[in-house]
Amino acid sequence: MEARTFLNKNEKLLGQKAFVIWLTGLSGSGKSTIGCIINQKLYNLGYISYVLDGDKLRNSICKDLGFSQKDRETNLERAAQVAKILTEAGIIVIATFITPFRSSRDYIKNLLGKDKYIEVFVKCTIEECIRRDPKCLYKKALNSEINDFTGISSPYEEPISPDITIDTNIVKPYDSAGLVIEYLANNNLINLAGKNG
Repeated sequence: MEARTFLNKNEKLLGQKAFVIWLTGLSGSGKSTIGCIINQKLYNLGYISYVLDGDKLRNSICKDLGFSQKDRETNLERAAQVAKILTEAGIIVIATFITPFRSSRDYIKNLLGKDKYIEVFVKCTIEECIRRDPKCLYKKALNSEINDFTGISSPYEEPISPDITIDTNIVKPYDSAGLVIEYLANNNLINLAGKNG
């Protein structure tokens, strides 16, 4: 039986549409925080979702990879495959990855299908990300302790036409998540009255 047939049955069983919300942006832009709030908001509405982030993969199926461009592309390809498997189970996936290159994002969109892929650009200035620096990664990159670090020694290619752009220099995390939830409702992917509303 084809994966699409399974997907349709699982969506019907769970009473929800399955898709991937892919949050892309610099380290420190707020992707993971926003992703967790989206997850909680969906839970409150009765939807089953899962946050898939870089740390989870780096500590499991991607622990064999480094941070070269090739390894980062492989990391994202694996993440996309995991996201696809989860959607085939009928689950809404919230993926929070820097995903710096347009080619990687195009690959992910093609793999998942444009009807299952929602690209969210979590926009934040490099200065603000450096100021936040929750993991002290920018400090290490600026001291040449980390090579090929996105935004410092490796480029971040901003999305050309994301589905949603959120400027986290201005918009707080809870409100940022609210913008994503609003987009999902406006595009008939969820019901703000709740899954069974």
